[in-house]
Amino acid sequence: MSPFPPSEMTPRQIVAELDKFIVGQRQAKRIVAIALRNRARRRLLPDHLRDEVSPKNILMMGPTGVGKTEIARRLARLARAPFVKVEATKYTEVGYVGRDVESMVRDLVETAIRLVREEKAEGLRDAVEEVVLNKILDLREPPPSGVRKHQRTEDGKPITEYELPPMSGSESDANHPAARWWRKREALKVPLIEGRLDEDEVEITVKKRAQSPLSMMQFPMGPGGGGGGMDPGMEQLQGLFDQLAPKKEKKVRLRIAEARKVLFDEEIEGLLDQEKIKIEAVERAQQDGIIFIDEFDKIAGNRAGESRGPDVSREGVQRDILPIIEGSTIFTKYGMVTTDHVLFIAAGAFHVAKPSDLIPELQGRLPLRVELEPLTAKDFERILTEPDNALTLQYTELLKTEGIELVWEKDGIEEIARIAAEVNATTENIGARRLHTLLEKILEEVSFEAPDMGHGRIVINWAFVRQALGEILKNQDLSRYIL
Repeated sequence: MSPFPPSEMTPRQIVAELDKFIVGQRQAKRIVAIALRNRARRRLLPDHLRDEVSPKNILMMGPTGVGKTEIARRLARLARAPFVKVEATKYTEVGYVGRDVESMVRDLVETAIRLVREEKAEGLRDAVEEVVLNKILDLREPPPSGVRKHQRTEDGKPITEYELPPMSGSESDANHPAARWWRKREALKVPLIEGRLDEDEVEITVKKRAQSPLSMMQFPMGPGGGGGGMDPGMEQLQGLFDQLAPKKEKKVRLRIAEARKVLFDEEIEGLLDQEKIKIEAVERAQQDGIIFIDEFDKIAGNRAGESRGPDVSREGVQRDILPIIEGSTIFTKYGMVTTDHVLFIAAGAFHVAKPSDLIPELQGRLPLRVELEPLTAKDFERILTEPDNALTLQYTELLKTEGIELVWEKDGIEEIARIAAEVNATTENIGARRLHTLLEKILEEVSFEAPDMGHGRIVINWAFVRQALGEILKNQDLSRYIL
C-alpha cells in the first residue's frame, strides 16, 4: 500500500492536470511534476534526513507567451501552495533605489496568510452563512418581546437559536405576536436565500478599527537604502498598534447583497484564530512555497566582455538573490521565515543573454534546465479549442449572455492560428498572447453590436476571419501596428 495520502498526485496525474490548461511543453510539465512529487516524498523521510533534502530549483528558457508562468501558477494551484510571481528587473542591488530582494519572501508569506485564511473561512462558510441569514431576517422582521435569541459555538462553528415564549396549544396561539413573527420570518427565508431580496436595503452596524499613527506614516526606503516600503520591524509594530486600536461602530444602509458580505466578513473575523493562521501560514510558506522569478535573463551580467547597455547593479542583484535561493532566514512581520525549502522557478527568454552569463554560484542553484518550445500554428489551433479555459469557449460564453450564439468552424480556427503564427514570425513573437489580440479584432464588431442584435447566430469561418482582418493583413505597416 502506498504511504502517500490520496490527495498527493503522481507526476503522471500532475501532467494530466496541466494538460487541461496548457498545450504542449511536455518536458517542462514533467520537470515541475517531479519537483512537486519530490516535496511529498521528502515529507516521508526520517527527521534527520528531511532537512538535508533541498528542492531542485528550475530555470525555464523560452520566448514570452509559451506557458512558463502558467505552468508555475497551475502547479501551485494543484498543490494548494503559496505562490508569488515577481520580476527580476524590479529589484536593485542594495544601496540603489528599488525593491530589495527580500520583499519576495515577505510577499510569499502574505500570500500564505491569505491562502490559509481562505481555507479556514471555507470550512466555516455554511455555518456562518446561516448566522448571517438570521441576522438579516432579524433586521427585516425584528423579534417581538418574549423571544430570546441565543448564539453559541459548537465544534468551532457558530449556531443561532431562538426560544419562543411558552404557548398553551390552543387556536388563539396562532395570533400570538411571537407566532405571527415566526411565520413572517419563515416566509422571507426562501426569497432571501434565492437572492430575490438582494436589492432591498437594511441598516446594519459596522465595526471599523481606528487607524494607528504608524499606518499614516510614509516609509519610502526599505532595508539597506533600497525601496520596498515599511521596514518589517515597523510593520510588526504597526500590526500590534492596529490590534490594540479601539473599534468604532457606525450605522450604514446597504443593499442586502452588500450587507451579507459585510456581516459574513465580521462573523468570520471573530471566529478565526489569527495566531494559528499565522503559524500555519509561515510553515506553509517555508515548506510548500513557490517563488516564480520572471525576466531572469535581464539581470544576467555581461560575462563575455561585450557591451549590452547599462550594467548597473545587474550582477549585484544576482548576488543579493543568491543567498535567498541558497537558503536564508528573512525577517517578516509574522516572524522569521527560512527559504531552505522554498521552490524557486526562474524564467526568461534568454534571446541575448545565456544561462552561462549568470554568476556561477547562481547557475549552481538552478540545476534543472528546460527550454520551452516556440508555438506553431498547430499549437495555436489546439490552444483555441482544447484547454478547459479555451479562448473560443470564453468568447462563446461571453456573447451567449447577450443571446448571441458563436459557431467556430474548423477552417476559421485554422486561419486564426495561421495568422497568429505568421504575425509572430514577422513581428515580435509574443506567443499565445497574439491570439487574444486577433480574437478581439475579429469579434470587435459582434461584441459592439451584440446588445442591439437580439438573438442571433454568428458563424466564425475562413471568410469571416478574412473579412474582419482583410484590410489590416493587406497593409503590412498597419498589421505591425494593430496585430
